[in-house]
Amino acid sequence: MDGRPKLKSDVMTAPDLATLRAALWTHGALRRTKRELARRGLEGTQVSPPPPLPAHARRGVMAVIRRKPNTCLERALVLQRWEASHGAASDVVIGVPGRSDDFVAHAWLEHMPDAQVAAYHELHRIPAPVD
Repeated sequence: MDGRPKLKSDVMTAPDLATLRAALWTHGALRRTKRELARRGLEGTQVSPPPPLPAHARRGVMAVIRRKPNTCLERALVLQRWEASHGAASDVVIGVPGRSDDFVAHAWLEHMPDAQVAAYHELHRIPAPVD
């Protein structure tokens, strides 16, 4: 112990039941999305909506996404479905860099761009699902 008082952010709290249910949904949704993309392609893939859970359960979604191997497209599609089910509809954007010798693509949610998206040119947009 270093003698300083514990801050609320220093304490790891156990997840509640809703957060655990969101994590379980995410695990299955990522697995099914990977399988659907391989079998049906982008146009034939649909992510099932999560069970009715409070928005704070997103913590469980993000915990699984950070720990389970997934592609940016799988991640974006699953997050898109979660966000749409919680009133924050956002398109998935797929883009490629302007010039490159190797083919590279990246997918992200429109309202949640990451630091690297500025280097990408949009090729395709997947509208948010309507619940």
